[in-house]
Amino acid sequence: MAILAFFASTILSVAMLRWVPVWFTPLMFIRLAQQVSDDQRMVLHHSWVPLDQIAPSLPLAVMASEDARFLEHHGFDYKAIEHAAMRNMKHPEKRRLGASTISQQTAKNVFLWPSRSWIRKGLEVYFTTLIELMWSKQRIMEVYLNSIEMGQGIYGAAAVAEYHFDTTPDSLTRGQCALIAASLPNPLRFNSAQPTPYLLKRQKRILHEMRFVKPLPAHPAD
Repeated sequence: MAILAFFASTILSVAMLRWVPVWFTPLMFIRLAQQVSDDQRMVLHHSWVPLDQIAPSLPLAVMASEDARFLEHHGFDYKAIEHAAMRNMKHPEKRRLGASTISQQTAKNVFLWPSRSWIRKGLEVYFTTLIELMWSKQRIMEVYLNSIEMGQGIYGAAAVAEYHFDTTPDSLTRGQCALIAASLPNPLRFNSAQPTPYLLKRQKRILHEMRFVKPLPAHPAD
């Protein structure tokens, strides 16, 4: 009975979020709890904006940086997984290379919690499969760009545009979008508003890669 309830509730949640904005994520509450435990001021900047009110360069930049085959795969990039596995085996002394797609990151951000456990990874596969089956690529990108952590207490395109660049998400420049994408592997360490030489180097590489990434189709998200 509990298993049936789990599948029914999760499928219903994914179906509902095909249209309903994602106002809060588990990570947002976790970060607030961490701020309280560290005696810091509670900070959470987040507002939802439709995909057509976000500069087209931002989806392009995150695909170039995080998932160049986003429009081609069905949630899992097996070529990237194989490449990461081979590289990690050959060079175990280096920082582990990941192969998480934008779809997987969206599933993790919206439905799960930060963890490296096998249980969480299994649930990530489950939710990634569900959103790929029930959402369009535009909807996945829309939820991703509205929910991902982009700085200290900053979540989504609208908040990072306002608090890092004093602009609106539809007015972000190509360079600003590349800087945002460059910071995403560790947005608490790398500040897109105050880029380090390392971040500027990543920005330059992303701007180059953006020329070869297929743009997200313009028709509205589901």
